[in-house]
Amino acid sequence: METLQVRPSDSKDIVLRAMKASRPIFLWGPPGIGKSELVEQIVDSGELGNAYMIDMRLALMEPTDLRGYPFRNPETNTMEWAPPADLPTQELAEQYDTIVVFLDELNSAPPSVQAAAYQLVLNGKIGQYTMPGNVKIVAAGNRETDRGVTYRMPSPLSNRFRHINMEVNFEDWQVWAINNQVHQDVIGYLTYSKADLFDFDPKTSSQSFATPRSWNYVSEILNTEGFDTASAFQQKAEVAGAIGEGMAIKFCEHRKISSQLPNPEDVLNGKVKKLSIKEKSAQYSFAVGLCYELADLQGKGDEKAFDKGVDLFFDFIMDNFEPELVIYSAKTVLSDHDIDIKPRKLAGKKEFKDRYWKYLFPAS
Repeated sequence: METLQVRPSDSKDIVLRAMKASRPIFLWGPPGIGKSELVEQIVDSGELGNAYMIDMRLALMEPTDLRGYPFRNPETNTMEWAPPADLPTQELAEQYDTIVVFLDELNSAPPSVQAAAYQLVLNGKIGQYTMPGNVKIVAAGNRETDRGVTYRMPSPLSNRFRHINMEVNFEDWQVWAINNQVHQDVIGYLTYSKADLFDFDPKTSSQSFATPRSWNYVSEILNTEGFDTASAFQQKAEVAGAIGEGMAIKFCEHRKISSQLPNPEDVLNGKVKKLSIKEKSAQYSFAVGLCYELADLQGKGDEKAFDKGVDLFFDFIMDNFEPELVIYSAKTVLSDHDIDIKPRKLAGKKEFKDRYWKYLFPAS
């Protein structure tokens, strides 16, 4: 029986509703697809009020890290439990509207740790510790087929959770990547080669492979001081350390072509009007760079320069890109970057309006 796969944006809504209902929920999925990132986004979104997250990597814990440590109370001559420092205290809970306890790698924890977690999930208690009332529990883990160290969860523990199986989705990742200023070459390459966003094969022994997380590592590598002046071999080796050798060869070839592109700023100030490079993945990278540049121009607050940049942006994409890339560029600046371009301003560009208006403003 196939498992229903849920994209990150839908998973986020489902997890949020479970949290608001105080129901524990478990996120399943292969490594690097953004399970912990999704929980962090919810905590930071304000949807749970002033929220705080405690990230507990259960695979690295002993049962006493959850249950606490036993000691003899000399006054009563009985054994008591010193509460664990990682779990939220009542004092901490009073400072926030919501505390999210994220039990990461739950099914990678030894059975003894899972047994301790079961008490926490079942009753909100463990040893002499009781969770404050505003604590929500979310757990995550890799599947048994993901080549990680996993232990089968006991059925009673599994039955205490709602379960979501997350999948990789390029459109969701692209929105995240733009909002987090991922390098334009990474977004451009993956927009053209979407299947390369996730290239994890549990049957191989490769140490590095492409995931949304490892592509973010590539973005960090590209932004590292000295990378652009390093030898081609060093660049390829460094990128391969994040996404694997085969993928690194493809990506570095893409960058070799992209390095010949003009500065996007020169398009928006009128110095460059034609693009000589026709290689599609390089054009996608340049489109992403143009969108970043236009967003930066809007942020500077010079309305006259911004209006001129908008005109030059649309003139350039109309003159140099195929229709698919024109629509992608326009949608990116209008939706993903949320750049404030009024429909009436675009209405003055007759050719653009005749050919592309319906794709951007279907209700107009």
